[in-house]
Amino acid sequence: MAYKWSHKEAPDVRIRRAGEADAAALRRLEQLAESPPLAGELLVAEIDGELCAAYSFADGSTIGDPFRPTLAVCELLVLRARQLVGAGARSRAPRRLGWRRLHPSSG
Repeated sequence: MAYKWSHKEAPDVRIRRAGEADAAALRRLEQLAESPPLAGELLVAEIDGELCAAYSFADGSTIGDPFRPTLAVCELLVLRARQLVGAGARSRAPRRLGWRRLHPSSG
């Protein structure tokens, strides 16, 4: 099956956190990619409703379906993971900075 998409017919890509319902699809993806099981919390990508790539927050590794064009999707997973990790760090920073600003001797 050839996958050629034009800009007008771009696939529907969805990135989300993996859940228990994804276990079988993740095992299938790991087998296709000849990859050891991904550890920890995962982000997954679906193309047109089919799980095709995954990212592990634990070690930053990604896997993609070797029979589909998933390089760009894996890059999107890494980008989204960085956004999520960065957002978590930024959301905690103002509280720490605010405390230091109000109480400079305690910092």
